[in-house]
Amino acid sequence: MMSCIVIAQEQGAPPDDQSIARARRLMRKIDKDRNGTFEKTENARTWKRYQRLDADGDDCLTVQELGSDRTAYLQTGGRRSLDVVYKTVGNRDLLLDLYYPTEMSPSDRCPVIVYTHGGGWAAGSKQGAARGSFARVFLDLVGHGFAVASVDYRLCKPDSGVAMRDCVIDCKDAVRYLAKHSDSLGLDAGKFFVMGDSAGGQIAQMLLLSPSESLAGDPELASTPFQLVAGVSWYGPCDFERMDLFNHDDRPDFRDRFEPRILGTSGGTDAAEAKRELLENKLQRYREISPVNYLAGDSPPLLMIQGDKDTTIPVKHAYYMKERAEAVSASVQIMIIRNAGHNWRMVDAEIDPSREAIEDRTVQFFVDHR
Repeated sequence: MMSCIVIAQEQGAPPDDQSIARARRLMRKIDKDRNGTFEKTENARTWKRYQRLDADGDDCLTVQELGSDRTAYLQTGGRRSLDVVYKTVGNRDLLLDLYYPTEMSPSDRCPVIVYTHGGGWAAGSKQGAARGSFARVFLDLVGHGFAVASVDYRLCKPDSGVAMRDCVIDCKDAVRYLAKHSDSLGLDAGKFFVMGDSAGGQIAQMLLLSPSESLAGDPELASTPFQLVAGVSWYGPCDFERMDLFNHDDRPDFRDRFEPRILGTSGGTDAAEAKRELLENKLQRYREISPVNYLAGDSPPLLMIQGDKDTTIPVKHAYYMKERAEAVSASVQIMIIRNAGHNWRMVDAEIDPSREAIEDRTVQFFVDHR
């Protein structure tokens, strides 16, 4: 069930077997005419994402070219275990990537940071750990002796029946898997941490604050307890019941855009009945996936970093979480970034503190709680 540990690819090296296997899975998704290659004419938007890999400039990508993508994984120079199957749902394997500290002996047991990617619960992948600020944070943490586990989970696609709670359940099962196999994986089961951004920030908060036995998924993993030490949420929401927290400019015509992803209704002849049944339990569903409801005096420390001009996940969430934490004496720190929109986009002026300061604060928070 567990992938073997391999040495990280060096820049310019030919794709290894795991990179080719990933490229084949990707090809099955994007090769609409099923001819074994992906042409620019098949989907212009998808082509833009991968055109840098077109080494021979023929407007056509092969599996070998897709497998050469060095941005898909963290280039740590250390050991890594890619595409580990942590559970299977239906006929789909759910995967995680595990990166080890750059200096680690076979007998070591290292702390691990579980990364849950963003994407509105409907997009994104574990490869997000290897991009932008996330790569810089995780490479720094690997250098500090942490392992990093980047997790894929089911996504809330139309008519899939997948709801936000399923995203949380999958990520909880990933943590349960890591805890269950901590000895063979070389992980310290007493030093698990979590980090996520946007939707992944909400998932990270849920993993950190909700009881380990709640939201059970795979029966083979359900009995495995885990304890998280601390966590970081970048621009993640904390409460779905308080929809006013999502209304950044207090518009009177504000609408709830999350209902389909929270309820997870699917199509088919029974869709109307299924939705009616879900609506009867709507409030329960909203409360269940709101991390703020799990705050307690003994909750593990949480750092929330949010932009003051974020219109996707307004800064109100950080202030509200801090307010609720103080009421129950929970450990929640907030860092507010001025002039920052979602994903630390600059709004009107340079963000302050800088992106580098955000990365440094994130790394130091984990180091301080190790």
